[in-house]
Amino acid sequence: MKKTFKAVAIAGAVAATFVYGGAVQAAETIKVGVLHSLSGTMAISETTLKDTVLMMIDDINAKGGLLGKKLEAVVVDPASNWPLFAEKTRELIEKEKVDVIFGCWTSVSRKSVLPVIEELNGMLFYPVQYEGEESSRNVFYTGAAPNQQAIPAVEYLMGEEGGEAKRWVLLGTDYVYPRTTNKILRAFLNSKGVKDADIMENYTPFGHSDWQTIVADVKKFASAGLKTAVVSTINGDANVPFYKELGNQGIKAEDIPVVAFSVGEEELAGLDTKPLVGHLAAWNYFMSEESPANAAFIKKWHAFIKDEKRPTNDPMEATYIGFNMWTQAVQQAGTTSVDAVRQAMYGQKVENLTGGVAVMNTNHHLSKPVLIGEIQANGQIETVSKTDGLVVGDAWSDFIPESAKLTADWTYPWVCGNCEKPMHMSMK
Repeated sequence: MKKTFKAVAIAGAVAATFVYGGAVQAAETIKVGVLHSLSGTMAISETTLKDTVLMMIDDINAKGGLLGKKLEAVVVDPASNWPLFAEKTRELIEKEKVDVIFGCWTSVSRKSVLPVIEELNGMLFYPVQYEGEESSRNVFYTGAAPNQQAIPAVEYLMGEEGGEAKRWVLLGTDYVYPRTTNKILRAFLNSKGVKDADIMENYTPFGHSDWQTIVADVKKFASAGLKTAVVSTINGDANVPFYKELGNQGIKAEDIPVVAFSVGEEELAGLDTKPLVGHLAAWNYFMSEESPANAAFIKKWHAFIKDEKRPTNDPMEATYIGFNMWTQAVQQAGTTSVDAVRQAMYGQKVENLTGGVAVMNTNHHLSKPVLIGEIQANGQIETVSKTDGLVVGDAWSDFIPESAKLTADWTYPWVCGNCEKPMHMSMK
């Protein structure tokens, strides 16, 4: 199918809106909103997810469409501007009449979107690891919750295989995801006997570029004689100078391992990864995983993007899973109505690209495997640890007292994202 883009003027908007899929009448198509930053600090990560959705739409349309209609992507650029995410969401639902939205990367962008998508009863698929402590009836979270990434990564580094770390440096970008994730991690570390004096915490703005002092502080903190590990929730293009500075100051993985929660193959593509060999990333997918499904996905991606060197990454798989679950739910419901599709989403299954099957639970989070990987000299990440089975995404952390008593279940009789557990559930 020939790809065409039609510009749509938007008064006062920072960026243009594009309709992808040809000049067709709205009544003849099912509209899919694509809400990812194509400019600004997060473009390094989010542009690929826009392309992933377009690839999935192409694939569905090549197979005849959905419910007898072609899918039509409406792509907007919130430009790494968090309030603009809310404006673009309202525009997509009220003006463009999209049936679903795939989008956001940072939690601050998702938090900006949340009141709008709930007010207008839209449907958002959010494809990136996040801090948990949330479950909305209008959002399906296909990225990792903390118990599917952050906690397993720290457990790995605490264990013999990961070097038995005793001191911890928590480095993050200054917004809700890193701060909340590190609140959970600090509580987890405390529960394992780690004292606050053995935890260093530091936050920097989006786009931060001068890492010399911070990396020097990390080296000094690690000089106390106890094995030290760094947990990175640094987001966006700030990762490039951060990793360069690690190399400049000679921080090697065997001395001070760094595990990243927001760095995948896409971010590593712009770096000289030789000094970073052995540092870690924790996700639910790596491009290097061998499976027939992953081989087919990579082949399809390279054909679509027309670049054999473009990597795949975890949020792409989460987008793939969410998109396929949505199309299956639409087919099952026989309509794109949000209320009907929501009910059809529960229990939907899609084959993971790493093997096994992802399942959508009634708390709007997935069950999926957890992978810990080491950065290689070629920019790929090789798995060094993988859970035996699927881990159920937990919307509310067991390590935060006020959250431990909460559960999320959007089916009868709960129909709630933050209900208090009955006493017998709290004791499990």
